[in-house]
Amino acid sequence: MEGELPAAPERSAGLPAGDGGGDSPSALLPAEVLDLDGDEDDLEVFSKDASLMDMNSLSPTMPTSPLSMINQVKFEDEPDLKDLFITVDEPESHVTTLETFITYRVVTKTSRGEFDSSEFEVRRRYQDFLWLKGKLEEAHPTLIIPPLPEKFIVKGMVERFNDDFIETRRKALHAFLNRIADHPTLTFNEDFKVFLTAQAWELSSHKKQGPGLLSKMGQTVRAVAWSVRGVKSRPEEFTDMNDFIETFSQKINLIDKISQRIYKEEREYLDEMKEYGPIHSLWAESEEGLADTLSGVASCLARCCTATERRLLGLPEALLPVVHEYVLYSETLMGVMKRRDQIQAELDSKVEALTYKRADTDLCLATWETFLASQSDLSSKEPCEENP
Repeated sequence: MEGELPAAPERSAGLPAGDGGGDSPSALLPAEVLDLDGDEDDLEVFSKDASLMDMNSLSPTMPTSPLSMINQVKFEDEPDLKDLFITVDEPESHVTTLETFITYRVVTKTSRGEFDSSEFEVRRRYQDFLWLKGKLEEAHPTLIIPPLPEKFIVKGMVERFNDDFIETRRKALHAFLNRIADHPTLTFNEDFKVFLTAQAWELSSHKKQGPGLLSKMGQTVRAVAWSVRGVKSRPEEFTDMNDFIETFSQKINLIDKISQRIYKEEREYLDEMKEYGPIHSLWAESEEGLADTLSGVASCLARCCTATERRLLGLPEALLPVVHEYVLYSETLMGVMKRRDQIQAELDSKVEALTYKRADTDLCLATWETFLASQSDLSSKEPCEENP
């Protein structure tokens, strides 16, 4: 199958999830706004189930970040030259009578000959990125398309477009475009070029050139029919791969929930300690006999607050976004396997229809040969009957 799927089910290094530098994507929203109270039972399952791999087999030199894993796979003769640089910055809010949305400036610098200029600057909104991802999946159904951050649907967020959320999304969109630019196949996609170079009205016009609504509905109906029909004989390689992806998806989703719950509870614990410190200090001023003890408790609480803040400082940047991006990549892989099954189901359907047509053709030929033989017999008997 075309694409970058893992060569064997035991490997999960085909799931890049983060940049090594400061522009690492973060599709994660603040953990305080997530409601995880309904997942108490799920947290019990992880400790009882087997792990994905034997942790004792890990080499000390093994890369720890997802991007470092994927970057180790390079062709020997591949030149390390980059000719396409993309930057996503300067988010800007737009308010209309119908909606409020954010656009981002996309600056492209390139030395490729197929571009009309060496530098382009356009503004794109989140829906434009969704359109690009859909076109890439349509043109390359078996390739692993880099994931986008989720659409904003979270309970508990008072202000929809706060600065932290906008910056988190900007980093994720920046990583999304640069991953496409670094991909050996996706980077030459025509829709990707239009996305980087066309002005807003040109992009809108280009979107309308695709298949109409009825055609899209027909494709959806056929895809549903093929998925319901299922695959008759999926190769064992893809069966093992699909089972591994499903197991990996379940476990990484559970790890993501546990990580976010730990972060949420640690934040609540820190907020409580910040309240207890001043209380003990005031208490020490009113109790002379316990002043030293209460002051020591207040000092201890202050040190605990400092240590907890230091420990929590790296989680939103180093751990949570990386784990959550593995979740997004697992969903992408499951989508790739589903599209592969649809392609095979379509192939099986056409092969079956061709077999029926071939059988009908053979039957028609046999009937025609029988008819010709009977006509030949009749013509040979007629002269004998005329000469008694």
